[in-house]
Amino acid sequence: MSQGPPTFGFVAIARNEGERLKNCLRSLLAATDRIIYVDSGSTDGSVEFAHSCGIEVLPMDTTKKFSMSRARNAGCEALVARWPDVEWVHFIDGDCELVPGWIEAATGFLTGHPEVVIVCGRRVERFPEHSVYNRLCDIEWNTPVGEAKASGGDALMRIADFRRVGGFNEELIAGEEPELCLRLRRAGGRIWRLGHDMTRHDANITKFSQWWRRHVRAGYAAADVSRRTAIETGGEEILFQDKLRSPLVWTAGTCVLFLCGLLSLSPVVLAAVVLIILAAYAAQSLKIARGIRARCRSGRMALEYGISTMLAKWPQTLGILQCWINRKQNRQAEVIDYKRGA
Repeated sequence: MSQGPPTFGFVAIARNEGERLKNCLRSLLAATDRIIYVDSGSTDGSVEFAHSCGIEVLPMDTTKKFSMSRARNAGCEALVARWPDVEWVHFIDGDCELVPGWIEAATGFLTGHPEVVIVCGRRVERFPEHSVYNRLCDIEWNTPVGEAKASGGDALMRIADFRRVGGFNEELIAGEEPELCLRLRRAGGRIWRLGHDMTRHDANITKFSQWWRRHVRAGYAAADVSRRTAIETGGEEILFQDKLRSPLVWTAGTCVLFLCGLLSLSPVVLAAVVLIILAAYAAQSLKIARGIRARCRSGRMALEYGISTMLAKWPQTLGILQCWINRKQNRQAEVIDYKRGA
């Protein structure tokens, strides 16, 4: 262990993030030069830019299955190999920019709380005004402050604890952070979220197709992670149960009701069924909007979030079914990239 304050370094992961990655790496260099950039086959000059900044680059083997978990694990090992005295690692995605003052707040908190193994802050959207989808992400990132069950992809972690539980699960294509945090919590560690801006994120979601793919991925993660955590904990703590159950109940219920209306062979009955379905979705959207209002800048944003949450049940169900089919056919999952075509 080091004699002074614990040393830290960054692991940034990206693929073809362009200007977003440049902003990310510049923000990290303002805090330290102990940076590993893990590149997964970029063709936009990202590697060359990182080299020009004097940043260590770790190219991933693109012939193997890609996952953010594999990139982060490899980056952490490279960080330790390059700087053996480093004790803390801050993971950050290449579409994020570190907020000034965050690293001081995070390292200060970890120093004073040895029982905490991960500390994170608030991720904010860089351009929420660019699209409704970006605004939805900004609401999603606004989670409660204090002890938490999980962090996101941007967080400062104690390397010894991270490695002790085996790092990120490289078989997961999404939902890897909550699954890691579950293992850390079961090993006695604590996760903490500070009320301090941590990173500015650029979701860059401008198309409905991107929003759709993002929720297909969320559904896949819910099915995959819930099964794995049920096995890991013997059923004591199963992650994402609500995210698995809710889409299935709503989509199955909608299909059954609509089918009953069709089988009635009565246009009046079918119209009544459709109105009942629409009313149910509208009522639930309003309920969600009221519940989320305190985390939103306006009632309109809360309503957008409520409507999006209900519509997302459909792509999430597709993701769940895709996971089940892959498992049945013993097929490996492929990363669902919502930024493709952005």
